[in-house]
Amino acid sequence: MRHLSRQVPQKAMISRQRPATDQRPKPAKRRRGRGLARLLSLSGSEALFLGHCLLVVAIVRLGLTLFSYKRVRGMVTRLDARQCASMGELRLVAWGVAAAARFVPRASCLTQALSGQYILARQGNASNIRIGIERGTGEELKAHAWLVSDNHVVLGGSVGGFAHLVDHGSR
Repeated sequence: MRHLSRQVPQKAMISRQRPATDQRPKPAKRRRGRGLARLLSLSGSEALFLGHCLLVVAIVRLGLTLFSYKRVRGMVTRLDARQCASMGELRLVAWGVAAAARFVPRASCLTQALSGQYILARQGNASNIRIGIERGTGEELKAHAWLVSDNHVVLGGSVGGFAHLVDHGSR
């Protein structure tokens, strides 16, 4: 009597198995539609402001790449800004610059602070760029920049844990 079950040749068995190097976990899928849906849900004035912020952040980033900080700061602060901004204006600038910075490669804290200062100065609002270094750092020196208006931190997060070095105000 013949065997009814058929044996799979060894060669076919090996080719079906994946090598250990090819068995890596798949990366988690990002939701791409979520950002687009949020963008489409913006009002016309919010979308226009976000576009303006994107343009400013990109130009400041390019300026810091091509020129010195002193020269870019001189271009940003040439506007005469004397009044204090309302909390609503500060929140809007913080949102716009932070959202735009996500789309600009290497948009550092300094890029964001300079961009925010320029946007506030265009509205006639005074602000300062505060630069500090991290306290208690070992061998690596870490610097950070904040945008401050009327003693309110607009961009850059908390100043805790950093030693204050210098303030650069709008004229």
